[in-house]
Amino acid sequence: MLSRKNKLLLLKIISLFSVVRGYNIPIIVLAQYLASIFILAPEKRALSIIFDFNLFILVLASSLTIASGYIINSFYDSKKDLINRPNKTHLDRLVSQKTKLYVYFSLNFFVTLIAFFVSGRAFIFYSVYIFLIWFYSHKIKKYPLVGNLMAAFLAVLPFFGILLYYKNFYEVIFFHAVFLFLLLLIREMVKDLENIRGDLANDYQTIPIVRGEVISKRIITLLLVLTVVPVYYLVNIFDVGYMDIYFYVCFIILIFFGIRLWKSNTKEQFLKLHNTLKFLIVAGVFCIVLINPAVLWHGEKLLLKFQS
Repeated sequence: MLSRKNKLLLLKIISLFSVVRGYNIPIIVLAQYLASIFILAPEKRALSIIFDFNLFILVLASSLTIASGYIINSFYDSKKDLINRPNKTHLDRLVSQKTKLYVYFSLNFFVTLIAFFVSGRAFIFYSVYIFLIWFYSHKIKKYPLVGNLMAAFLAVLPFFGILLYYKNFYEVIFFHAVFLFLLLLIREMVKDLENIRGDLANDYQTIPIVRGEVISKRIITLLLVLTVVPVYYLVNIFDVGYMDIYFYVCFIILIFFGIRLWKSNTKEQFLKLHNTLKFLIVAGVFCIVLINPAVLWHGEKLLLKFQS
């Protein structure tokens, strides 16, 4: 049996795990490695990417920066989250705000330190990334649309860092990024509809509050229509292998998503829509493998295909 002291320590560890959303970190790591193998550097062998120490440092830096971002976001949103996510917030509060800030600064110091050993550009990139996350959490997220755009941009930015590392600027990468950005932006706007009570109580100027739910739904519908553009190019212009199955299924789900959006009015209904988008994003990570499993053993032969 655990002693009272050990039980308290365990609860605090679980609380900190919840604050940094530790369940998301493995997905973020996997997404960066799969994107590197199949999209960002398809000309390289999978093992050479997996055992690339500099890439490991970049992935680690990105993951820890995102984890620290969750901490600072939790720090600024504690009052809002108490209304929107009471159960999770009570768990998160087992760790003091002082401890959260200590972990936040420690993680960011470690990130900049390891990035410096990769290169000066990596050090600058992650320093700017850390600042942007703080600036978003402290100021930008309270403003309509700008906050949504910046949240989606920050989620895509780590992949841009890896793209700069490999310096492979294929057109197909742009359309993958646009599709992911649109999904993330739609998710952020659905979250605003879901969290309208907490945002209103804490003077957050989100689109549903400033312009109303109808305008917010119209913008989301427009974004859903815009996903047709990257999906068309990825399926018909570029060779994405069997991943075109994912895009077809995703497109069908998004049609029903749009229909359901206009029928939704409660927090629970918006939460289901939010979870649908999370599922599509996570499924997209695993479906990257479908682009061409042959990259795993002779990726160099596929370079010309990805350049075409």
